Amino acid sequence: MNSALSSPAFRRVLVAGFVSDSGDWMLFVALPLVVYRLSGSALGTSFAFLLELVPAVALAPVVARLVARFDRRRLLVTVTLVQAVAVVPLLVVQSEDTLDVLYVVIVVQASCSAIFEPAKDSWMPDLVDRDRLVSANALIGLAQNVGRLVGGPLGGALLAFGQLELVVAADAASFVLAAVLLWSAPRDRAGATGTAASEHGNAAAVRHGVLPALRQRGMRAAFVSVGLAGAAQGLFLVLFVLFVTDTLGGSDAEVGLLRGIQAVGSIAAGAALGLFAVAVRPRRLIVVGALAFGAISLAVWNLPVLTTTLWPYVVLFILVGAPGVLLSTGYVSLIQTTAPDRGAAFAAYGLVAAVGQGAGLVTAGLIQPASGLLPLLEAQGVLYVFAGVTMMLRHRSASSDRPERSADSPTRSAAFTPRGEASRSS
Repeated sequence: MNSALSSPAFRRVLVAGFVSDSGDWMLFVALPLVVYRLSGSALGTSFAFLLELVPAVALAPVVARLVARFDRRRLLVTVTLVQAVAVVPLLVVQSEDTLDVLYVVIVVQASCSAIFEPAKDSWMPDLVDRDRLVSANALIGLAQNVGRLVGGPLGGALLAFGQLELVVAADAASFVLAAVLLWSAPRDRAGATGTAASEHGNAAAVRHGVLPALRQRGMRAAFVSVGLAGAAQGLFLVLFVLFVTDTLGGSDAEVGLLRGIQAVGSIAAGAALGLFAVAVRPRRLIVVGALAFGAISLAVWNLPVLTTTLWPYVVLFILVGAPGVLLSTGYVSLIQTTAPDRGAAFAAYGLVAAVGQGAGLVTAGLIQPASGLLPLLEAQGVLYVFAGVTMMLRHRSASSDRPERSADSPTRSAAFTPRGEASRSS
């Protein structure tokens, strides 16, 4: 069996990820609605999302060193417990005067995520064989999207009944359970001296940093593509709520339904890549995913000319979930198989995505009142197309996508096999 599911350690990762992501998606759907409801403006919603991006930019150099120097299991457990505590203050958010509390929570959560994601992604090549990385990343996306399918509609429905308290409690509980599962994982011996240290030496890993990772020859086109896709996502995060509530005349529950239903297509794509161990080069995944994402997005935004009936949008949002998985799996797998310093490369990945997303958020908040929704929604779809074309035009050698084994990059680290089981939260 060539799927990453053959690893007992990896199976625990999926369980922990599903638990945490279900709670996260409840909150992720609810918070934009709360901000929009209390502030009454697209600019207020943009500001909330923009705050979430600041830590990914500001902390990128620090994150690269944290991931390189510390035991990743302990780092991830600590971050997850901080996240559990950090959501509790949301219970006092009841009016526009208390939005400051919500903004502080967003910054703390985003700071934790800026550490968590690079640590998680850089750890994955030590949990599974390199030829199973696409399978592993796709299955992580699968678990995340099952969590989205459960948590997204539930978050919108609970908020429709005024139960933000239940959303907060569920998210906090999911973080605690994920931390328990993480703690049961084998100790990350490689992380104690540095993720990249095991690959190229500790001193060299510390010297690499985020800026050299951004300049790495084989990754430049990928980072440009990430930035374009991030800008498209920034536009979407703000304009989606307005599109459903204003253009389609939908309710809070329908916002949650459409946001969560994308998981159906994502689950199908994740199952194909993960369960059946489909062998696809990461760059090809990025190209196909970005072009398909752009095409389906453009179809969605222009459909109101013909109908505002809900069911065609449900179908299209199901379809758009599949290229989303291809795109994210391609980016992560490419970094894991080509970057000499995974921690720094994933910190750079987060930085570029955050800058792109921030540009999209600011554009949506400032320009939408004057331009209206449709021009910006059209731009969102076109940006995804450009992200795919950027990778398509990248001239590369025939072996640039092929994972290379080296003496200091073993098939699997012995640190993760003694007990037969490990856990990770994603």
